[in-house]
Amino acid sequence: MNLNEWTPICRVDEIPVLGARRVARPRGMDVAVFRNGEDQVFALLDRCPHKGGPLSQGIVFGTSVACPLHNQTIGLDDGCAKAPDEGCTPRFSCRVEAGQVFLDPVELATVALELEAPKAGPCK
Repeated sequence: MNLNEWTPICRVDEIPVLGARRVARPRGMDVAVFRNGEDQVFALLDRCPHKGGPLSQGIVFGTSVACPLHNQTIGLDDGCAKAPDEGCTPRFSCRVEAGQVFLDPVELATVALELEAPKAGPCK
């Protein structure tokens, strides 16, 4: 796939350092695009594999993000929780070219459409 077939998302400098930016999709949950202190960019489904917390609201450190709900550490390169935690969240291919961030349009249209955000409400 050449770069013309990738979906432009934003510029790297539009993602907070050690933070994330959410990308809405027509179907499925948002994708979180992360930027670490070395300006590396990663993309994961905006859903922690533990309880579905919004990873985009977590703190980025190195090549990991801490889930804001229960502080689980999720690898930005593979979407998997670090031991002793378990589980993975889907990862999305991303590229950076001349400061512009691109995501794979096929993955945006097909990956993890069946996963849902947790529903807030009364405890049962």
